[in-house]
Amino acid sequence: MQTFFSPEQRADPTLAESQGIIRKCVRCGFCTATCPTYVLLGDELDSPRGRIYLIKDMLENARAPTPEVVKHIDRCLSCLSCMTTCPSGVNYMHLVDNARAYIEHNYKRPLITRAIRALLAWTLPYPRRFRAAMRVSRLTRPFALLFEYIGPLKPFAAMLALAPAKLPAASTAASSPASTPRRGRVVLVQGCVEPVLNPNIRAATVRLLNRAGYDVTFARGEGCCGSLAQHLGREDEALAAARRNVDAWTSEIENGGLNAIVVTAAGCGTTVKDYGFMLRLDPAYADKAARVSALAHDITELLDGIDL
Repeated sequence: MQTFFSPEQRADPTLAESQGIIRKCVRCGFCTATCPTYVLLGDELDSPRGRIYLIKDMLENARAPTPEVVKHIDRCLSCLSCMTTCPSGVNYMHLVDNARAYIEHNYKRPLITRAIRALLAWTLPYPRRFRAAMRVSRLTRPFALLFEYIGPLKPFAAMLALAPAKLPAASTAASSPASTPRRGRVVLVQGCVEPVLNPNIRAATVRLLNRAGYDVTFARGEGCCGSLAQHLGREDEALAAARRNVDAWTSEIENGGLNAIVVTAAGCGTTVKDYGFMLRLDPAYADKAARVSALAHDITELLDGIDL
């Protein structure tokens, strides 16, 4: 795809990266077959190809984001299915994240939307806050039907519908040694939502890793991976989360060594594997982040690489 970014724009690393991604797109449309929003809505602007057009026009011309453009960018699920079918290797993930950060800095959303997004950013990455919010949701559930008929409050009705009626008991993250001949040592990423909604996933993962010969530990100081902030366009918050985790995991690497940083949530894994790119311009963290990203494995990837 032809672009016309100015030399001044190309001097900005983010815009230069965006231009390179856009130029790789050959407009073949293979991405439309695997994009869930396009398959559901049938709107070209809700396909990766259509969003690339919108992002190109917005960034290239330094346009203020319009409600229409923001709507289509917001509809992207960041499932990245499009990247699995793109024959040109378009890194749509980085492009849409750049667009979200641009929108966050240059577009003023309606008050209720800003409130919802701020609430999500303040709640979901913090397990204690999220657990408290789930308890509060039980008290407000009777009002869900009312929220359905009040336009600005309709998103709250959708969130209440997703909230479980009962939460499992909280569990603690405790290190656990291998129960078979030792293969090595791994850190298990603790996550934010998973330990609140389904702590059995973590418990089962620890048992499985122990039986596969791995000592499992949990890094002190680790927090949210930053994916939620990244998808909300809150780039500074995402980078702060990445730096905090790089510090926590680097400490584990230097004190006992690590064979892997194991992730059980795909969204978290995608972000942790991208730390090397996210922090590439930070001289204090670039190398450490790249080392962390190289060690990040989904639980299925780790198990696939060993003889069970």
